[in-house]
Amino acid sequence: MPDPSPRSTSTLRQIPRSIWALGLVSLFMDISSEMIHALLPVYLVTVLGASTLTVGFIEGVAEATANLTKVFSGALSDWMGRRKLLAGIGYGLAAFTKPIFALATTIDWMVAARFLDRVGKGIRGAPRDALVADLAPQHLRGASFGLRQSLDTVGAFAGPLAAIVLMTATADAFRTVFWIAAVPAAGAMVLLVFGVEEPKQHGRAAAKPRPRLADVARMGGAFWAVVAVSAMLTLARFSEAFLVLRAQDVGLGVAMVPAVMVVMNVVYALSAYPAGAMADRLGRGGVLIVGISFLVAADLVLALGGTIPLTLLGTAFWGLHLGLTQGLFATLVADTAPPGLRGSAFGLFNLAIGLAMLVASVVAGALWSTYGPAATFLAGAGFTFLSLLGYLVVRSRIRTPSTP
Repeated sequence: MPDPSPRSTSTLRQIPRSIWALGLVSLFMDISSEMIHALLPVYLVTVLGASTLTVGFIEGVAEATANLTKVFSGALSDWMGRRKLLAGIGYGLAAFTKPIFALATTIDWMVAARFLDRVGKGIRGAPRDALVADLAPQHLRGASFGLRQSLDTVGAFAGPLAAIVLMTATADAFRTVFWIAAVPAAGAMVLLVFGVEEPKQHGRAAAKPRPRLADVARMGGAFWAVVAVSAMLTLARFSEAFLVLRAQDVGLGVAMVPAVMVVMNVVYALSAYPAGAMADRLGRGGVLIVGISFLVAADLVLALGGTIPLTLLGTAFWGLHLGLTQGLFATLVADTAPPGLRGSAFGLFNLAIGLAMLVASVVAGALWSTYGPAATFLAGAGFTFLSLLGYLVVRSRIRTPSTP
């Protein structure tokens, strides 16, 4: 739970207004996206007749596309000094694609909509994260990323919750829910345009050298150690679509399947900001180790527990892992990357994550189709344990700023 102490309240008040606005933009866009994505795996399998391997492939390609796009948008934001503009283009494209989900009648159209939606996510992701790093005071960097992640994740559980209510009210009318999801996406665009201010140094920046491959060599060993650990962990943390399919597998009804995403994201939202603030005060390493350990626990419970309560417990552990690690990895990227190359650094970081997610989701789908869900989650537990060992090996190379 968030820390209610005066210190925590004071920290929240010190976080710049534009970071709060970016968090709210993420919240509204995630409400829109998760209303669709919480239902999409079941819609693909039960209505359009897709296999779990197809679902894994679609999810892997979608996330890889998003993260590949972040490489270019991040480098472009460093060169242009216009992070808000690129973030706006990305959010706008994602909002534009929402009606396509409601209009699509074939798997091909669904793949196209998912692809374009993830391109939008890719365009906005690295510039937005670099903008948070630019806006946040160094001693509040973990708290700032944690706050944005928490608000983002409130949307990620509000969306599935809205999907449950709407599916129940409309007698499982998937398309109606997909249409309604376009409304909060439009609200996110309005808030971004009027609520987020670009730092003055970016708006008035002189022309910079164009992005070069040589910039990759300037990132340094500490940055690449962060990338390596995160990519290895992503091999263990395949798409959350498999959490939805696991819930259906153990007997949760179609209208209630989004409850899995609600549980995961409630825990995620409640833990992300406290984890970031704790990392600012106590150091990054211990928080990260605990977070990785929770993913091992989540995979084991999801593999061995064949009941709805155990599936929800495993999902809660999964969400706690995300809350303890995802904002922290973004903080570590900001800590270890050269300030003038933060957009490029977030792009490279997300490219590695995207490629790992593609491999992980395809492998997870293949394991599920061939050996069943238990094998999928047991493999995830094994990869997570390996990533924990990898972090312990490179931990000394990841030097982060001391807490003031």
